[in-house]
Amino acid sequence: MTAAHPDLPVVPGTHTVDPDLPPDPVPLLPLLLVVAVGGVLGSLARYGIGVAMPHGRADLPLATLLVNVLGCLLLGVLVAARPHAMWMRPFLGTGVLGGFTTFSAFALETDRLLERAPVVAVVYVALSLAVGLSAAGVGLRLGVRLR
Repeated sequence: MTAAHPDLPVVPGTHTVDPDLPPDPVPLLPLLLVVAVGGVLGSLARYGIGVAMPHGRADLPLATLLVNVLGCLLLGVLVAARPHAMWMRPFLGTGVLGGFTTFSAFALETDRLLERAPVVAVVYVALSLAVGLSAAGVGLRLGVRLR
């Protein structure tokens, strides 16, 4: 039985792509490859933006804010516009956007800013949450229109 769909049996060597998607099992190794390729592309894009938008030790980390907000927007669009895209969601959602966005850098930068510039840290957290959640909502609404 699967956690998301307890009435369905677990098929060895397969995995459901997303608990919100219909429970169509897919082969695990090709799924992992799709996610890995997407993750490489997203990570490279995030690295490039970080290099293009460096910040000082007590400055607002605009590159991380940008990638996280853009990732929220694009994930919202993807989920709403392509709700049953069995291979696209793991590639673009988990892979590309998962590699592109970064909660760990956000947490580390916030911790460092709390020591160096506490007001900037509070602004960073507030902006990240408010703008990120708003972007996800806008993305979901845009995605519905793109169906």
